[in-house]
Amino acid sequence: MDNNTVIITSLNEACFQIGNQTKRFLKHLVVVTVDQKAYARCLRLHPHCYNLNTDGMDFSEEAGFMTADYLKIVWRKIDFLGKVLDLGYSFVFTDADIMWFRDPFSQFDKDADFQTSCDFFNGNPSDLRNQPNTGFSYVKSNEKTIQLYKFWYKSRMTYPDLHDQDVFNKIKFDPFVQNIGLGIRFLDTAYFGGFCHPSRDLNKACTMHANCCVGLENKVHDLGVMLDDWRKYIKSFVNQTRGEYKGSWTVPQLCRYSSILLARIILLVLFR
Repeated sequence: MDNNTVIITSLNEACFQIGNQTKRFLKHLVVVTVDQKAYARCLRLHPHCYNLNTDGMDFSEEAGFMTADYLKIVWRKIDFLGKVLDLGYSFVFTDADIMWFRDPFSQFDKDADFQTSCDFFNGNPSDLRNQPNTGFSYVKSNEKTIQLYKFWYKSRMTYPDLHDQDVFNKIKFDPFVQNIGLGIRFLDTAYFGGFCHPSRDLNKACTMHANCCVGLENKVHDLGVMLDDWRKYIKSFVNQTRGEYKGSWTVPQLCRYSSILLARIILLVLFR
């Protein structure tokens, strides 16, 4: 974009078109693939594809949550995003299971360096006690964020059993992050919701994330339902003004049960 910002998402083998004025962002979107089949597929669908190779690794299969391959993929992502910042590019990173419905840039804090969505938002965008979900983040390229990503990637060694998001949850309180003067903001789930903490007002929703959901089939099913909800909302404009629409999301459905299972697993791990 004019401000040197790119939009990045990552895919393996295992949707901007229908949103309100979001199609224009496609020309700024880079799809980062982590296996050759996904890269070949991307080239048939999109002009900006980048294959992030990892020597000796095959990431074409679905990587189960917290498996060894899952951890290798997420840390490869953090390393890669740090290099993007080092090249002078700001970015919006968006997981592939996030739907864009409106321009998110109008909701970003222009003074913040690092902004991230939340699994659970407590109402205060500056409060470090918010529960972040780094699957959607807007990061400006500057010395502070470059240092953050280097420290974040290095911290995988300090917390070898945690994934990137949980490690960020640790280091956001670290004196190193405090001392570099990083401006962190947490995005309101009213605009950047997810299955953990849905954005109930479709008149406000910019993005929705299929988070708190285990299993590719569950995600795909509920993403389809979410898309149907949005289509109904758009169709309602024929008979109603935008401010009068009273409907809401009918998701999560299958993901509701997988999120309960995930919560039980987490509790078992914490209190075993």
